[in-house]
Amino acid sequence: MILRRNFTLAFCCLLLLVSCQHELYKGRNAAGSIIREKPLGTADIRHAKGFTITYYKNFKQVNIFTRTATAADTVQYLLIKRGGAIPDGFPDAHIIETPVKSLIGMSSLHVALIDFAEADVILTGLGSLKYASAPTVRKYIREGKIKEIGAEGNWNIEQILTMHPDVVMAVGYMNAKANNYKVLTDAGIPVMRNSEFLESTPLGRAEWVKLMGALVDKEELVNKKFDKVESEYNSMVRLAAQATNKPHVITGMPIKGTWYVPEGNSYLTHFLQDAGATSKWADVKGIGSLPLSFEMVAPEALKADFWLNIGYVDSRQEVEGKDNRFADFKPFKNGNLYNHNKKTNDVGANDYWESGAVNPQLVLSDLIKILHPELLPGHQLLYYKQLK
Repeated sequence: MILRRNFTLAFCCLLLLVSCQHELYKGRNAAGSIIREKPLGTADIRHAKGFTITYYKNFKQVNIFTRTATAADTVQYLLIKRGGAIPDGFPDAHIIETPVKSLIGMSSLHVALIDFAEADVILTGLGSLKYASAPTVRKYIREGKIKEIGAEGNWNIEQILTMHPDVVMAVGYMNAKANNYKVLTDAGIPVMRNSEFLESTPLGRAEWVKLMGALVDKEELVNKKFDKVESEYNSMVRLAAQATNKPHVITGMPIKGTWYVPEGNSYLTHFLQDAGATSKWADVKGIGSLPLSFEMVAPEALKADFWLNIGYVDSRQEVEGKDNRFADFKPFKNGNLYNHNKKTNDVGANDYWESGAVNPQLVLSDLIKILHPELLPGHQLLYYKQLK
């Protein structure tokens, strides 16, 4: 009798637990829309901090954050099935119909997101036709299917209005204001501000592919592909952890007298750390770049083991031509100069900033090959090349 009573009690507790877990994915918003149970095809955001996706019965809610990620700095979008009713309770939300069939992008990263989601056909406009590497996108450009609409802040508004895309994907600079896009939004063209460049990890930046998956209703495809990226990246991190040394690295080159180095919480610093390298400013808090003088960086450059991501140069001669003092740097003398411009096409688009952004596992493999060649003896550099 006692055994049966205990079994009944345990069974009731189990039912209660299942019921509570079931309710984790249900609830009601101000409009009374029921949050749907979480199926396999929804996006599960694990790394990105700059956006969230909440799934409801008849729509998806996307919040995109600025650096501070507070409510006051949030831009909200509702992704509604075509022809579906717009729910009440979201007065400040921008409405986007899905699946998106036409999109104007402003950066090579936006091209990468679309290409990753295997939705190249939706791209109808770019800020500049020069900055695209995906073969299918280049084909569409040659065929005149993708229009150039101008750099951000200098858009050809009349052309965008004529094209009337489902969404314009803008670069979400911290000082960007929604009223900058008022002409378009008043005309019923939503502007989505992406801030993927503010992510602090390579996987966080790459995970913005899930936002594109939500826009084109391809969450299941994108999830599967991203899971593979994540698994391979983590495998490379574990491999790099086996290295017996941690080379000292400098990056970049002065621009108009200022040398910008990555701050400690930037995705580039995390790349270097994951590859088993050290850098002088890795402990500086921040997710952007630290502006320094030549005199502040030179002492580190004189003793660094490697010089990476050097800039718009293609040879040692070009590096020295920028400033003959560079020839005194240890990595220059040792030939350890590596630039991330190997995959630059005939129009000047560098695929490092495109497919490299959504395939951080491949970039990390390159970095490990450079810094610890013994760990990846058979790997051929994909995005990086040694300057000679």
